[in-house]
Amino acid sequence: MSLTLDTYRLLGRSGLRVSPLALGAATFGTEWGWGAEREEARKLFDRYTELGGNFFDTASTYTNGSSERLLGEFTRTNRDGLVLATKYSTLRQPGDPNSGGTHRKSMLASVESSLRQLNTDYIDLLYLNVWDFRTPVEEILRGLDDLVRQGKVLYVAISSAPAWQVSRMQTIADLRGWSPLVALEIEYSLIERTGERDLIPMAREMGLGVVSFSPLGGGVLTGKYSREDLNPTGPVAGETASSRKSLNAALGMVTERTLAIADVVKEVASELGHTPAQVALAWTLNAPGVTAPIIGARTIAQLEDNLGALQVDLTPSQLARLGEVSAIDLGIPHGLLASDHIRTVTTGDMKIETRS
Repeated sequence: MSLTLDTYRLLGRSGLRVSPLALGAATFGTEWGWGAEREEARKLFDRYTELGGNFFDTASTYTNGSSERLLGEFTRTNRDGLVLATKYSTLRQPGDPNSGGTHRKSMLASVESSLRQLNTDYIDLLYLNVWDFRTPVEEILRGLDDLVRQGKVLYVAISSAPAWQVSRMQTIADLRGWSPLVALEIEYSLIERTGERDLIPMAREMGLGVVSFSPLGGGVLTGKYSREDLNPTGPVAGETASSRKSLNAALGMVTERTLAIADVVKEVASELGHTPAQVALAWTLNAPGVTAPIIGARTIAQLEDNLGALQVDLTPSQLARLGEVSAIDLGIPHGLLASDHIRTVTTGDMKIETRS
């Protein structure tokens, strides 16, 4: 069924309404060597909000702070009508070990910096960005709850953390009456489905809406890579060694497996009269447990193409083909528990309906 940006979805077990596609602002600014200049970023913002989009994703360190500063400028006239999500824990000041990490000092300093850069009194959604395996969870949760009680943050969330740790934190928050996590941000796409092992089932069970980044697999699913790009040691076809495309190839995102998945995406796109990017986004957009994929356009043309995913209706057979070519081994214990033998020894011949 076709969607629009104002077909809002509830985020996790909160009452917060967000658009089904979030606009990633990591492309706002060119300090990282790629991205959109201020004028183009403004066009992206205006077009997204004009169509009813309200969900923005950024972080305190994206494009060295330009991402938040530009968002702060653009949202000045309609701040309360928008949902701004930002993150803390990445290093803000090289040489200062306490300017990064998940601890309270880093948290509070990062939030104050984000409030200044975003030119706002409050952050709608604050993510712990990267788990550091050092800070006690009680310190993190109490710090997040303090920010909510102070009115500086409305909702709290987490990204890039183990499923067992997230579920532990959610349980502690519930038992102590602290602000619960309402969202989980993870990488998820047709070429990266390992979140289906534990992260996504955990999020659905614990009341966290899944917000997925890199739904186009670093651009692999747009069809712009070929077998000529399988050599990760040098620049890919038609690109300089410093380009983002070459970086993705060097990081190992271009493999025989990912290119085979991209081939099926292109076949389905041809059948439907849509672009490969739209088909790949539509698959993630409709995946169980996913609230909103994050799109990261650098130009209006890219944004319009991405938004076309809202109009893509994948047939059951097309979903099956995409699922088959991108399937992963769920591993232990998931594969074992799903086997017919285990179902037989636990339920006998009884037919038991399962609802999610």
